[in-house]
Amino acid sequence: MSFIGKRVERLEDERLLRGNGCYVDDIRLPDMWHVGFVRSSHAHARIMNVDVSRALDTPGVREVLLAADLGDAGERRMPQAFPSPAITLSKTQYLLARGEVCYVGEAIAVVIADSRYAAEDGVNAVDIDYEPLPVVTDCQSALGADSARAHDGADSNLAGRLQAGYGDIDGAFSKADVKLTRHIVMHRGGCHSMEGRGVVTALQPGHAGLTLWTSTQSPHAVRRQVAAFLGWEEPRVRVMTPDVGGGFGPKAAVYPEELLLAVLALRLGVPLKWTEDRREHFLSTTQQRDQVWDIEIAATAEGRLLALRGKGAHDNGAYLPYGLVLPQSSLWPFPGPYAMEALDLTLDVAYTNLVPTSPVRGAGRPNAAFVMERCIDAVARHLQMDPAAVREVNFVRPDQFPYATGMRYRDGSMASYDSGDFGACLRKALEAAKYDEFARRREASAEAGLLRGIGVASYVDDTGSGPFEGATVQVLSTGSALVVTGAAGQGQGHATILAQICAERLGIELGRVEVVSGDTGRMPFGLGTFGSRIAVAAGSSVNQAAGEVAAKAIRFAAQIWKTDAGALGLAGGHVVEKAGECRSIGLGDIARALAGVPGMPLPGGLSPGLEATAYMPISGPTTASGTQVAEVEIDPQTGHVDIVDYVVAHDCGRMLNPMLVEGQIIGGVVHGIGNAFYERMVYDAEGQPLSMNYGEYLLPTAPEIPAIRIVHLETPSPLNPLEAKGAGEGGTIPAAAALIAAVEHALSEHGAHVDHHPVSPQDILRWVEAER
Repeated sequence: MSFIGKRVERLEDERLLRGNGCYVDDIRLPDMWHVGFVRSSHAHARIMNVDVSRALDTPGVREVLLAADLGDAGERRMPQAFPSPAITLSKTQYLLARGEVCYVGEAIAVVIADSRYAAEDGVNAVDIDYEPLPVVTDCQSALGADSARAHDGADSNLAGRLQAGYGDIDGAFSKADVKLTRHIVMHRGGCHSMEGRGVVTALQPGHAGLTLWTSTQSPHAVRRQVAAFLGWEEPRVRVMTPDVGGGFGPKAAVYPEELLLAVLALRLGVPLKWTEDRREHFLSTTQQRDQVWDIEIAATAEGRLLALRGKGAHDNGAYLPYGLVLPQSSLWPFPGPYAMEALDLTLDVAYTNLVPTSPVRGAGRPNAAFVMERCIDAVARHLQMDPAAVREVNFVRPDQFPYATGMRYRDGSMASYDSGDFGACLRKALEAAKYDEFARRREASAEAGLLRGIGVASYVDDTGSGPFEGATVQVLSTGSALVVTGAAGQGQGHATILAQICAERLGIELGRVEVVSGDTGRMPFGLGTFGSRIAVAAGSSVNQAAGEVAAKAIRFAAQIWKTDAGALGLAGGHVVEKAGECRSIGLGDIARALAGVPGMPLPGGLSPGLEATAYMPISGPTTASGTQVAEVEIDPQTGHVDIVDYVVAHDCGRMLNPMLVEGQIIGGVVHGIGNAFYERMVYDAEGQPLSMNYGEYLLPTAPEIPAIRIVHLETPSPLNPLEAKGAGEGGTIPAAAALIAAVEHALSEHGAHVDHHPVSPQDILRWVEAER
């Protein structure tokens, strides 16, 4: 019975599509009160006075609290989730602002009411007097000595300086035939999951502990921070994630709202619920992507990239909720799929008076890929070479794996690629895109008065990060299997993948496997869902635990049949004799026998229960890779860009379920399309957000999405028993680079250099008209 590698339909879908999912906002507890937040209308200001009298007179309002009303909890900042010696100024948030607000949307007061409606009315009745303070919104200017300070009284806006590189950088530049410079800008966007954030808290019976339901990607991280903030042992806090409608990075962070509702539940002794509305999502959920780089490129006359050196600025917004993980994640992938002699990079992380940032799908890797791919295209353009040919000549070769890049991961270990064939992926992508026939298509577009361009981008993605993600596999008395993992899903299809692995190892039908995830009360240790890691990390643990269960079942049968365990196997939910299969015993029968009978020993001295738990250690990231080819047609009269073809050739190792892999890739590419052309959080000079709804903040919709064609390549990973790599972010990482390259190619006769995203129709008209 084989399920791994098959195009198995998602087990989750029937329940979700029929509306039978249960999200945080679906949770209704007896006598539950509702929470609303009063949020700052200033990007930087001193809070002079807060008058809550009108709010307290609002029907249904129970309490209105400020930081000063929270006692000790109101005086402490949130713990730093990822401490690092590279952090020079650590600013995490208070649960509610104390004296100063540092971005529009920072919570100042909390209103507790009988209903969400009453809470909203109470929020609108709180009066606040502000004294505006100087505002900084640009990460490059924020690093200037004379810049306004994002935090009043701070010596600078520098949160930390990261330096990375290897090799003889001066030597590489001294022998270069080609030296180029680029100024590359990536603007921040949000990450708009269908379900916003939400939290429900309730005291456990006897007030022995606290239960918290939250739409998080990292339930164990939430438990850790809540327990640490309360001064409790972690087992007293149980965090559960019901169905979660998308995460994409921002839900991996721990937010003040989660800690505050825990504090309030203890103070008030009643269950509480807060559900983020879409306006709050724009104002307070973390964002990403804003980086500026000045890069120097050294290359040979044959297109061989020798070295890069550069300085960048990273906008971290007003606080540092996720340490320096995000900017660090944009450094170690920097060589991409290319073998270079030297790199020398400095990235300054700046505070600004904007919404804090944390990872968004790809988490820094799209930034690195955009810079690298723009540099490759710059070399190709300067030498008048085919951009695809320049990529291939620079790729790490298959015989070089495992390949140590010279860069280092956040833990200090050497960044290394485990396996891959970057050239094969490129060639597959070019063949599928009919790259050789592009000139003919371009001529046809020109005859219609349109500009046509084709862009290529390659990438690597360090996936499946460790150190572990655990799983328990238990055979029930019915013969069905239960998989419990701490890895919370947000719609990726985790239950399907993990059930496939379990079913194959136990030899049972897929429909007889139930997967339970995201409950710290059932799985004591866990890291979370981020960085394309669950198939590798949790999947390997399910594989190991199910293997141990299978071995135990065989040992049981061997003892009662007094035969050699090697003569037995699993099939159809039974242990069977391989030769002739004349004897068999159901897994459910074994589970019942191992449940024990009073006064009777367990057979063969086996331990109770037919179950096993595994926390399989991950020895290193698995390197997914690929190439994307985008083809666009531009109307020079309107600046409209039509994506007429899009090809993805990718390698995520052994595919456990090609259908789910393709879904991840398509979703990722759509995210990249948004980065390239649509998504941009716009602020004025005073830090006021100007894109606060989906008429102002654009997302790609069905008419903008092309048919995305996918070609697979499988180079097994040697780092895990499933030979798998992650697939959740590879679609996003190179997409903006491929699309922007295509736009630049379409505009090549107009001399445009496109080194930023998103690109708007106004940008394109400006380039076109500059040539007229």
